[in-house]
Amino acid sequence: MTEQPPPGQGSPDPAAGTPDADAARAALHAVRTEVAKAVVGQDQAVSGLIVALLARGHILLEGVPGVAKTLLVRTLATALSIDTKRVQFTPDLMPGDVTGSMIYDSGRGEFAFRPGPVFTNLLLADEINRTPPKTQSALLEAMEERQVTVDGASRPLPSPFLVAATQNPVEYEGTYPLPEAQLDRFLMKVTLPLPPREDEVQVLERHAAGFDPRDLGAAGVQPVASPQDLQAASAAVRGVQVSPEVVGYVVDLARATREAPSLQLGVSPRGATALMSTARAWAWLSGRGFVTPDDVKALARATLGHRVALRPEAELEGVTGDSVLESVLTSVPVPR
Repeated sequence: MTEQPPPGQGSPDPAAGTPDADAARAALHAVRTEVAKAVVGQDQAVSGLIVALLARGHILLEGVPGVAKTLLVRTLATALSIDTKRVQFTPDLMPGDVTGSMIYDSGRGEFAFRPGPVFTNLLLADEINRTPPKTQSALLEAMEERQVTVDGASRPLPSPFLVAATQNPVEYEGTYPLPEAQLDRFLMKVTLPLPPREDEVQVLERHAAGFDPRDLGAAGVQPVASPQDLQAASAAVRGVQVSPEVVGYVVDLARATREAPSLQLGVSPRGATALMSTARAWAWLSGRGFVTPDDVKALARATLGHRVALRPEAELEGVTGDSVLESVLTSVPVPR
């Protein structure tokens, strides 16, 4: 996401929502303040997680070890008062360790289903690219259909349900690149950079003062929003208007990536739909009941960046997916 004014500042649009929706928006803005009590910086990642929840999508968080990816997700779940579980993905993790499996109950003399950690509101899939594709694919049905099928029976997942997967950069040893089909299931991908010096100093000062990342209560993190707020907010987001001109702009951006000479894989119609969904969520968080081209541009990199693939010769020349997207955003005419 590009630099934008903090959501909620400026003049709210009367069409942006009902009193319940306005209260939900205020609660979600308060979540940012709570997360900042434990996580220094990373505002872009916090915004991305909130947008993903509102758009009922999933998010991929990429960064080197030690930039607070896990702490960020745990703190967000605490501030939202939703259930969260964590799975550490390892090379020997089996699909049933994620989704659950049938276990023989000797007392009843029959097999019974034991739910896996995927039965939660916010699943932290830690270092998802350290497990082979067989286990990575176990999440596909859960992410797309919001259900798990075991032994022929489908079991719905709780609502809300979001997979926040963390991954190390793919050049790190012992990582498996995510298959394109699974990458496309992630609504957004946000990169958590190494902090600037002033933020890193603040991190160390907090630890010197006794901050314990395992005890969020001691850091003062409190629930300030609820699943009901998320439900009201998601309903309000679905009411945000998208004009035909903005719809055409989203389609033109997606089509331009398919024609870019440096890309062997452009954005699919699912990616275009995802961009419209994230832009609507961002517009609602900003207090408006309609989407502007600036909303689309603000979310384009986070929503589309992981859906494009470079040609090998372009990689050798040092071209990046971000630079291609930047070129597309510059070249496609913006509706007035």
